Amino acid sequence: MESESIKVMNQDMVKLDRFDGNNFSRWQDKMMFLLTALEISYILNPNLQPIEDPKPSADGKQPTEEEIEEIKKQKAKREEDEVLCRGHILNTLSDRLYDLFTRIKSAREIWNIALEFKYKAEEEGTNKYLIAKYLDYKMVDDKSVLEQVHELEVLVNKIHVLKIVLLESFQVAAIIAKLPSTWKDYSKKLMYKTEEISLEQLQKILRIEEESRLRDSKNLV
Repeated sequence: MESESIKVMNQDMVKLDRFDGNNFSRWQDKMMFLLTALEISYILNPNLQPIEDPKPSADGKQPTEEEIEEIKKQKAKREEDEVLCRGHILNTLSDRLYDLFTRIKSAREIWNIALEFKYKAEEEGTNKYLIAKYLDYKMVDDKSVLEQVHELEVLVNKIHVLKIVLLESFQVAAIIAKLPSTWKDYSKKLMYKTEEISLEQLQKILRIEEESRLRDSKNLV
């Protein structure tokens, strides 16, 4: 009874948005956390072996009633966990995806073959698109540098959601390299700094420089 109440508490702790085909990795992680809390995630293990009926021993001794009963209990629990696992996965899908996958009776097949095969492949395409967008991003002179740095940070956050980590030192170097043409000399100055600069420090430096340039341009008018 105590185990059941713990499972209910764990389930209440994990509130999942319905998966509609976007952000598969995030949904998959949350779903796995829930199934693990409910102690039924083992159903998704591709190496899970079927529970076999007890066999006579090498000397021909037949299995005891206790052994037979124990196997029956294990099979009953496996079947119950299979139903629960499949149900939890389907219930966190959008109506469209629920209708698409509800005909599949195996939780493992829904998880490993249908969902992962389809949406992992799509997500990998998204990975390439976001990385290409980040690498191709070019800052312009007629827009605030800090505003453009923020746009790059938004891209980085989207990339991080897909479990691709861009080191902070790489991001700093990329921002410096992407500074607009009127910042070319200042960009070189930053690039040749010997000490390491954090993202936070870089943004402070760029803010001071941008405010200084704005003041100078107003004084010239």
